[in-house]
Amino acid sequence: MTGTVLLVEDDRAVREALGQTLDLAGLKPVLAGSYIEAKDHVTPGFAGVIVSDIRMSGKDGFALLEYARRVDADLPVILLTGHADVPMAVRAMAAGAFGFLEKPCAAGDLLEVITRALAHRAGVLADRQARRNLQSRDAATRIIFGTSALAEDLRDSIRVVARTPGSVLITGDPGTGIYKVAEVIHLMSANAARPFQKFAAASLDAAGLRQAFAQSDGGTIFLDEVGQLGQPAQFALLDLLDDTPSVRMLAGTHRALRAEVERAEAERRGPAFLPDLYYKLDVMRVRIPSLRERPEDIPEIYRLYLAQACEQAALPMPVVSAGRIAHLMAQDWPGNARALMNAAMRHALGLDEAEEAGNPGLAERMANVERSLLVEALRRWAGNATEAAAALKLPRKTFYDKLARHDLRCEDYRG
Repeated sequence: MTGTVLLVEDDRAVREALGQTLDLAGLKPVLAGSYIEAKDHVTPGFAGVIVSDIRMSGKDGFALLEYARRVDADLPVILLTGHADVPMAVRAMAAGAFGFLEKPCAAGDLLEVITRALAHRAGVLADRQARRNLQSRDAATRIIFGTSALAEDLRDSIRVVARTPGSVLITGDPGTGIYKVAEVIHLMSANAARPFQKFAAASLDAAGLRQAFAQSDGGTIFLDEVGQLGQPAQFALLDLLDDTPSVRMLAGTHRALRAEVERAEAERRGPAFLPDLYYKLDVMRVRIPSLRERPEDIPEIYRLYLAQACEQAALPMPVVSAGRIAHLMAQDWPGNARALMNAAMRHALGLDEAEEAGNPGLAERMANVERSLLVEALRRWAGNATEAAAALKLPRKTFYDKLARHDLRCEDYRG
């Protein structure tokens, strides 16, 4: 057990005895003999807990509790007293004390309460740091999840295209989040303060496109599944892109439009999608990798979706077992992020299928674990094979054999 404990006790002998108990338990006691001496240690970032006697000369433990809660309402304070009674205990808990113990108390009882208080404090500080990190990151990091090399490449691509005014073609399998990527590009662009309009291309005719451009106010227009635009609308869009360069055009599709255009040209037949429009939209391209290409991202993304589902439904966060994670990582997820989100929602509501159904076998689970460890080592050592192999205590040849088996490359984790 580790952690800092601010111990406030005006009786020197008792203070030193309790400090020794904490020290022997592996804790870091900070000893103070009074409210005045203790208050200088009480800060919003104090990475520990307070244990204070109630009855002290000068200001007492209740005053210290009140002061601590003003500084940081989430800072645990445990109160001790040699004159315990029910009204005092009630007052302590009503005032926000984390715990209340009567002196002399058994070392085990004191350490048990301190352990719980330290765990609570660590969780609070970790959550605050995560929120600070989230607020300091750009939209690509806040909204596009995953720690794999492919996820980072996707974020980098978004950052690059967001800085330029040209049209962008966003491609990806169904459920990969084409609309989300379009929204992030807009948020990171110079047009971020202007309107962002989303349209299903199949629902727009030429007149609808002209109206959308007229209302854009120099903002961004996103056409979802642009391959479904009718040809009159395609001709209208070509003209609009030439006539209104102030409008940022983002287009998304699950289809291989380039292959369709090239095949139609090779067969000398009229294409369903105009080549001129395709090349006009394909100034820059962002491809979203599917989940089957980056299974190492599945645990993080699933837990994020599960936390969101629990928050929306006001439900407690359930435990995510190793077996469930192995089962998730073993699937291809043809519906990608949308399907994973649905699975998380079912889990949050207790409606998911039994884990045993279709559960991967031991060999499959071990392979998933091995791959995750390899990815973690590569990421930690920035693709340095020598360091990663040494960290995993593997001979270099064995290390490279395992990389090949899991289709991993060191260069994907460098830089």
